[in-house]
Amino acid sequence: MYNFRTDLAVERTNLYRKANKLEEIDGIETEDQEINENIKVSRVKITNENGEQAIGKKKGVYVTIDLKDLKVADEDEIQKASDTLSNELKTLIQNHVQSKDDIMVVGLGNIYVTPDSLGPKVINEIDVTRHIIKYLPQYIDENARPVTAISPGVLGTTGIETYEILKGIVDNVKPKLLIVIDALASRSIERISSTIQISDTGIVPGAGVGNTRAEISEKTLGIPVIALGIPTVVESAVLVNDCLDLLIEKMQNEAKSNVYLNQLKEQDNYEKIKDVLNPQNYNMIVTPKEIDDLIENMKDVVARGINMSL
Repeated sequence: MYNFRTDLAVERTNLYRKANKLEEIDGIETEDQEINENIKVSRVKITNENGEQAIGKKKGVYVTIDLKDLKVADEDEIQKASDTLSNELKTLIQNHVQSKDDIMVVGLGNIYVTPDSLGPKVINEIDVTRHIIKYLPQYIDENARPVTAISPGVLGTTGIETYEILKGIVDNVKPKLLIVIDALASRSIERISSTIQISDTGIVPGAGVGNTRAEISEKTLGIPVIALGIPTVVESAVLVNDCLDLLIEKMQNEAKSNVYLNQLKEQDNYEKIKDVLNPQNYNMIVTPKEIDDLIENMKDVVARGINMSL
């Protein structure tokens, strides 16, 4: 299978189309929607095994929300992004559970490593209600949904697989659905902490950076799992490939016409670049210097979107 090295279904679809010179892929339906000049929604639906094999993703729905200029976004822009996330999340939730069913929000990642801290930070902002409904029902709306939240940490600090922790919690607390938040890897520097992917197929923690852990999905836990992921890192090879494309564009504009550069621009040079970097251990995982601000803004977008959807 093609080595996508990205968690985003929309990127995998575009890469597969480009590599195979296809307009449409059997088993994959796509739809794009512009919310405004700064927010775009792309939907990828994988409908059969051909689609699964083509891009290496399970059958299901994958929604990608692209947010421009998030690091300088004001309050109104953050709220609009949250509204968009809430609307998409509500649709997925309604496909799997009833309006008052218990839902648990899970924030994966390491709060001490900034690019991996989004999940735990979002958990601190979630409006949990299960304990209030149980012990102080008079202080909450009778139509409120029981919501719980947990940040299980990472294997390196707990010594326990995330799946093992969640399996114990699910068996005892018995939520009807999980919303799992995690950091992803992307094949575009533009998408770092500026893109949200939502899917109803679960998640494999660490897969995007080659540190695969046990799968968290309906297959392993017995309840539906909605994965909400945000790219926070890219490989050096991705960075170099994007920079090479920008350099070629500049040279093309200056030279007006160049057959070789045109051919080079049409190719995906990621694999060639990775082959050069890997033997020297130069294919690092990188993140932007503004990652602190990006994570804070994305935390607000995600937390508000989840709270409104629940």
